[in-house]
Amino acid sequence: MTKLAIIADIHGNVDALKAVLNDIERNTVDGILNLGDHFSGPLAAAETADLLMAHDFMTIRGNHERELLETDPSQMGTSDKIAYNQLPATAMEWIKSQPSTHQYSQDIFMCHANPHNDLDYFLEQVLSDGTVTLNSESAIAEMAGNINSQIILCGHTHIPRVVSNGTQLIINPGSVGCPAYSDETPFPHRCETGSPEARYAIIENINGIWQTSLHAVSYDASRMIKLAEKNGSYEWAQALLKGRVA
Repeated sequence: MTKLAIIADIHGNVDALKAVLNDIERNTVDGILNLGDHFSGPLAAAETADLLMAHDFMTIRGNHERELLETDPSQMGTSDKIAYNQLPATAMEWIKSQPSTHQYSQDIFMCHANPHNDLDYFLEQVLSDGTVTLNSESAIAEMAGNINSQIILCGHTHIPRVVSNGTQLIINPGSVGCPAYSDETPFPHRCETGSPEARYAIIENINGIWQTSLHAVSYDASRMIKLAEKNGSYEWAQALLKGRVA
């Protein structure tokens, strides 16, 4: 029997991460897999780095790790720049050591957004009016491509979701640290869970069959909300308070 916890999109919310790790400990898993976007946000990147680097989770990079490594600080977005200014050199070296995808086992493939890039939504699509909905079966199958693993793990949209294509389970555990955000690409839209809990998933192989549970953990977000407000990120503060952008 194999039992693994899946985390993603911490975004510097170390208090949410602590709550999730405490909850995972109560569930007695064999390991933790981390799908990226660890730090970027107006919160506590350095504290998050200290906590993550103290563990040996199998970790991949997200699009924001790529931004931290490849973008000149003067050209970074606000969330990346705040994180970059907090992170010590040891954390940047730690990020460099991470792959962008990883075949964890024959059964499990890890990616941040989808198996081919770290930006395009896998399980969701954005319509021209800004509606975010489940992606089509054909689009999901095309993005899965030649990945033959029974389980494909992804994050990026912060929306907890389990999708079956008949032979595979594609699982987004949701976001540990950011329950809502807005974006302009490909059309202006919002990804919102509608509640402020920290999210993660557990996958378990029982007698050869993979089962999934999605978890929502309540925690005291007041310190993170104050940090967001201090850094002028009121959308983040609203997201942490309500799980909605506004």
